[in-house]
This record gives sequence, C-alpha cells and structure tokens, in this order.
Amino acid sequence: MKNALLVIAKRPMPGQTKTRLTPPLTAAQAAELYEYFLQDTLDLARAVPNVARFIAYAPIGAEDYFARLAPDFALVPQIGNDLGERLDNVLSQCLNDGFGRAVIMDSDSPTLPAHCVAGSFDALNDADVVLGPCADGGYYLIGLTRPQPRLLREVKMSTPNVLRDTLAIAREENLRVALLEQWFDVDTAAELDHLRKELRDARNGTAPRTRRFLVNL
Repeated sequence: MKNALLVIAKRPMPGQTKTRLTPPLTAAQAAELYEYFLQDTLDLARAVPNVARFIAYAPIGAEDYFARLAPDFALVPQIGNDLGERLDNVLSQCLNDGFGRAVIMDSDSPTLPAHCVAGSFDALNDADVVLGPCADGGYYLIGLTRPQPRLLREVKMSTPNVLRDTLAIAREENLRVALLEQWFDVDTAAELDHLRKELRDARNGTAPRTRRFLVNL
C-alpha cells in the first residue's frame, strides 16, 4: 500500500509568521525560528521509511523557496478558503491519486519523535482515521485511508476543541479512530518555554537547528 506523508508549511515572513510569539520574540526572530522548525520537521519526515514525501505549501508563488529548501520533497499547493478546506484538499488529492494512506503533519512540533509519525501509518491498518493529539486541544497529525471531508471542513480549526469536535464527527460517521501519543506544537510564549525545557533535557540530535537558535537567542 502506497503511503503519502505531507508536511504542511508556510513560507516564513516577518510579521506574518508565528505572530503569537511576538513578544517575546521580534517579528524577524519569530520568522527565523519557524524556518528552523520547518527544517527540523523535514528531517523528521526524512526519517520515516517507505513513504512518498510532500510539502503542502502556502502561499501560491512560494514554489521556488520550497524547492530550494527541500528538493527531495514533492510540492503540493494548499488551496482553500480556510485551514480545514486546505487540509481536505491536499489529503483527498493524495488519496484520489492512488495512495492507500495519507498522513499530514504540522511543522510546529520540531521535537516530535519520528516513531510517532511512522506509527500513524501502522495505525491505519486497522483504523479509518489516525490523530496525534496536541496538549492544546488540537492535533499535530491526521491521517486517512479515504477522503473524509466532514472531519476537516466541519471543524472550526485553531480552537481548543479541534480534537474533541473531530472525534465527535468521526463517531457520527462510524469511523474507527486511532490516537497516537500526545505531543505539543509551539504557538505561544508558554509553549516556547516548554520547548526550551524539553530541548535542555533532550538528546543532542533532537531538533538541532531549533536548539541552536534558542541557545544563541
């Protein structure tokens, strides 16, 4: 069964990237930090075996940036009026193009272990949907075996209820759901502090670009 792994990403732009981290960071620092998040996440994706790798990118017109950043990844544009619509479009495109399992992950969780992502494909052997719960009530990853527009288009994204609302729709649709290990993404100053503490205690190879930036900050 063919597996597609997508990393959702935006081109870093000061004043438009990680704005909830300003303060404590400046707009330029927040954009630079996100670029390191993204680079570490792409390395994480490279550690997942037996998958075709994609960047689901935004905005349209950023193709050259992402092609230089990760020439070993295929590029697919994010198309849609909101995040749920864009997620549905890129996942459905992969599944309709012949992939049996499609998983999309965020680029805000640079310390996520690769085994969590690899395990999502195994979970889809017995489930219709796999979700990686975030501590803030959202999810860092969603994977499907066939298009499920309601799970993505009917959930209001970027709220503390994303995971709860997604699970409620999955129950209505009689879908089998697998939940992965809980992790966290970094959108706020408190989550940035959590990341700093985690990297102080983590193995030296974990998120090396992010770690170096935070040490030198």
